[in-house]
Amino acid sequence: MEQKKPDPMRVAIVKMLPRDIKEQLTVEEMNALLYDEILPDSLLEKLKDYLADIDNPSE
Repeated sequence: MEQKKPDPMRVAIVKMLPRDIKEQLTVEEMNALLYDEILPDSLLEKLKDYLADIDNPSE
């Protein structure tokens, strides 16, 4: 059985996150982030200051 590999772009994103944010992530949130899965609301809330707001690009 082939093991799923993390998305290299997602790994780079995780490496750029501050340590305190990474320490708050659950296993499920980290897996969703690394393996290009749908991001849970709890993860989006933790990352809200680091995500681009496509609805309000000037902010």
